[in-house]
Amino acid sequence: MTLHRFYIEPDRWDPARLILDEAESRHASEVLRLREDDLVSVFNGEGDEIHARITQQGKRSTTLAAESHRCHPAPAVRIGLAQAVPKGKNMDLVLQKATELGAARIFPLLTERTVVKLDAAEAADKQEKWQRMVIEACKQCGQNHLPQVHLPQSFESFLTDLPQAELRLIAALTPEARPLHAWLPDPSSRPASALLLIGPEGDFTPVELAAALASGFLPLTLGPLILRTETAALAALTITAYELDR
Repeated sequence: MTLHRFYIEPDRWDPARLILDEAESRHASEVLRLREDDLVSVFNGEGDEIHARITQQGKRSTTLAAESHRCHPAPAVRIGLAQAVPKGKNMDLVLQKATELGAARIFPLLTERTVVKLDAAEAADKQEKWQRMVIEACKQCGQNHLPQVHLPQSFESFLTDLPQAELRLIAALTPEARPLHAWLPDPSSRPASALLLIGPEGDFTPVELAAALASGFLPLTLGPLILRTETAALAALTITAYELDR
C-alpha cells in the first residue's frame, strides 16, 4: 500500500511526538481528506521515515503516533548539480528530476548567457520556492534524503568558493570532452562525491569554460547531439550516478 507522505523539518523531528505543521495539516485535511486513524508516512529529509497513524486532525496542526521507524542510509555517492538557470519553467523540471535521480546538492547559477536575472531579494525568494519544490518531489518519489538548494549565485562567485567534490565534471562539446568512463581509469576506485556543471541555453562562453577547466573541471561528453540544458542535466546525473554507484 502506498501511503501519503509528509515532511517534518529535522529541528521539529521527534518520533515520540510527531506533529505536522499548518501547511502539511491543511494539505492532509482539505486536499487529501485524511481523517483520524488514517495511516501516513513522514520523513525528515535526513534518511528517517516513520509510518504513523493520525491521532488528532486539525487545520493548523496534526498529531501522529509512530508505528514503525526506518532509517534509510545515505547514497554511496554524493552528487551535486551546478545548473545554469534556464528560462521559463525548465528549472522546475530540473529540480524535480534531479531529486528523483538522487542529487544531494543543487547550485543554481547565473552565467553570462543566462536569460534569468535576479537581484538579492529575488534570489532568496527563488531559493525558498525551489527548496519547497524539491520537498514536494521527495514526497512524490519516495526520496528520504532531501537535496539542498543553494542560493542562486554568479558563475564567478561559484568558482571562487567551489564546493568540495572528489570529481568535477563540466558538460562540454569541445574536442577534448570524453565520456565519463574515460575519466575513471581505475574501476576498483570510484570517487564518493561528484559535482556536475551544466551550462545555459547557448552554453558557457569560452572564457567561462576556460575558467571552469582551470578550476579542475573535466570536460564531459554526453554524446554527439546538442542537448537542451535541462536534458543535459538529467543525462549527466543519470550517467554519473550509474557509473559511480555500480
